[in-house]
Amino acid sequence: MSAPWRPAAGPVVCLGEAMAALAPAAPEPLETARDLRVSVAGAESNVAMYLAGLGVPVAWISALGNDPFGRRVRAAIAAAGVDVGAVRHDPERPTGLLVKEPGPDGTRVHYYRAGSAASAMAPDVLDDPRLAAAALVHLTGVTPALSPSCRALVERALATPPDERAHAVSFDVNHRPALWPDGTAAGVLRELADRADIAFVGLDEAQGLWGDRLRPADVRRLLPRPRLLVVKDGGRAATAFGEDRSWTVPALPVDVVEPVGAGDAFAAGFLAGLLRDGDVERALRLGHITAASALGVTGDHGPLPDPARIEQLLGLPTHTWARQAGPARPSQPAPPRT
Repeated sequence: MSAPWRPAAGPVVCLGEAMAALAPAAPEPLETARDLRVSVAGAESNVAMYLAGLGVPVAWISALGNDPFGRRVRAAIAAAGVDVGAVRHDPERPTGLLVKEPGPDGTRVHYYRAGSAASAMAPDVLDDPRLAAAALVHLTGVTPALSPSCRALVERALATPPDERAHAVSFDVNHRPALWPDGTAAGVLRELADRADIAFVGLDEAQGLWGDRLRPADVRRLLPRPRLLVVKDGGRAATAFGEDRSWTVPALPVDVVEPVGAGDAFAAGFLAGLLRDGDVERALRLGHITAASALGVTGDHGPLPDPARIEQLLGLPTHTWARQAGPARPSQPAPPRT
């Protein structure tokens, strides 16, 4: 077998929308909540903040409104150690807003992002010099759903054949049905994911997009071109498919407070591990460790374990990790994708 492919060492650029997020400060219905907590939400900015926490130099490129929410979002992401120097403040369009609605069946998410500053992004943002210096650029399937210009941006980022790219490109499918009202998501997201060097997809969203009986190996047949394809099976395990082999690592047991943001955390952990030493199994472990930090909090971004604990978990023998993970468990309940 050939050695697993890995991107070159170096900085990462994450590109996509971040929003101000509102949620009841206490776990109570939105209709009766007296206080709302303000935080930051956004798939790509979540990945950027976790990468920074894991010691990876990372920049986030986006657009925000020239408004209090936009300034607050930018400051919070910068405080996490992310380079936000390329973020533009639009004087005419607002910062997007996300509102979480806790309920007995999980948390519903409501978006108010139509006409947002980020939805006006276009392919010219790829001309930023940070991309020329990057080892990896991270995108998600949220961005092409925001507007035609955002879709053109993602298509341009993935247009260069992998062997001719100056940097690797990772793409997380991150299907949000409410952003794809015309029913085009299945074909567009499959095409974009299959152009990436590294692709991430949840088994549940793959089943919703491309067939409800799919298993991880079936997803690989649908997406044969990525150098690495990672299929996440909720709270059970994650499988990475390389060119001629695969790796499956079970998830750690977690007391789930809220699953929102866990997929972004997993992607950040996997990418950080891959950039560190190219060991795919350890990268999957770091993905699970990072995802656990998101599952234990009500926000999208939770505190990582201290570095010594992370290294201890990464260094466990395979059979010891498996014992800690325990038998395969049902997937954690996920919020409705809206």
